[in-house]
Amino acid sequence: QVQLAESGGGLVQQGGSLRLSCAASGSIFSWGWHRQAPVKQRELVASIINREQTNYADSVKGRFTISRDNAKNTVYLQMNSLKPEDTAVYYCNAFSLTLGDSWGRGTQVTVSS
Repeated sequence: QVQLAESGGGLVQQGGSLRLSCAASGSIFSWGWHRQAPVKQRELVASIINREQTNYADSVKGRFTISRDNAKNTVYLQMNSLKPEDTAVYYCNAFSLTLGDSWGRGTQVTVSS
């Protein structure tokens, strides 16, 4: 597996912004950000293969932007106009063509009303 290091979570007021980062120890084919709120199932928030191939959950479209820096083996999730319902643990997921699927440990995002 690829080692992943997430950062950028925290506490923010409603309407605020946060940027999550996830750095990998090797080259990644595709990335995803997932989240899990208490007593809810983990859900896909956004995914990216390249700049032209991105996918977003309906609940975050127009507010979140996923991007990647291949030179740094890093993916970002820019989260704007945050809502209390965005509160969750956010997990980075990375797929390597040689090492398969890997998950980060998660970073807490809390949005206060």
